[in-house]
Amino acid sequence: MTGDDTPILRVAGRPVARYVTRPELPARLSPRPYLHPVTTLAGTTVTESGPADHAHHLGVGVAVPDVEGFNFWGGRTYVRDRGPTELDNHGSQRHVAFQLRDPDGFVQELRWVAAGGELLRERRTVAATELTDRAWALDLTFSLTNVTRDPLSLGSPATNGRPGAAYGGFFWRARKEAAPPLVFTADREGEAEAHGRSADWLALAGAGWTLVFAGATGPTRRDPWFVRTAEYPGVGSSLACGDRLPIPPGGTAVRRIVTVIADGRLDREGAASLVRKAVSA
Repeated sequence: MTGDDTPILRVAGRPVARYVTRPELPARLSPRPYLHPVTTLAGTTVTESGPADHAHHLGVGVAVPDVEGFNFWGGRTYVRDRGPTELDNHGSQRHVAFQLRDPDGFVQELRWVAAGGELLRERRTVAATELTDRAWALDLTFSLTNVTRDPLSLGSPATNGRPGAAYGGFFWRARKEAAPPLVFTADREGEAEAHGRSADWLALAGAGWTLVFAGATGPTRRDPWFVRTAEYPGVGSSLACGDRLPIPPGGTAVRRIVTVIADGRLDREGAASLVRKAVSA
């Protein structure tokens, strides 16, 4: 790693990801730390940040569109019976400190702040591990603790009345290419089949690269996947799909996603094999 605000993750001595700790962004983009660019071992970039179609999509990170009515996702807020609406309700994730920093990972403390007050305190752990000479794994765990005196809950456009839009939590904005990437799980294929369903792992395969996302804990595996390929390439794990996720005062919600980043286009057998190796590493 190097630099106070831009740690560089390395695998086998090769830089594979840059972590932007204190981004200088407009408030409506819900400023937050994120990983970009993230690359394969051969150097292919597999993330986008601030693309023209969604300026608030920031590489790889954690974003929630509704924390007690505050927007930590960026952009417009979905309001029941009104639709996407511009509101002055954006929060930000603020870096507090690194508890650990190594070339292959870090442990970070963050404050989720809105309207001048802190709602959540986050502990984020990120680690990079070599799997083969053509694949590595990014292991990201986030723990969100309610630091207020009152119960709070996390929501999504889906819980606010927009079917199929349960985004919020871990989110990876992938690179946009001439053709949409393929998406498949162990037993399903295509955006319509994979979106909104739980699966032990989900793969996104582009031109010369494959990402395989896996929930590494029971609660994470139960979260449905949010998948987009036609409109833009992106994958997330939905914290609030059918219902809001409550966090009592002092309570903590924890999720862990392990992502395989591979050169080449993996088939089902290859994806499953690398996921098993990544999760057990």
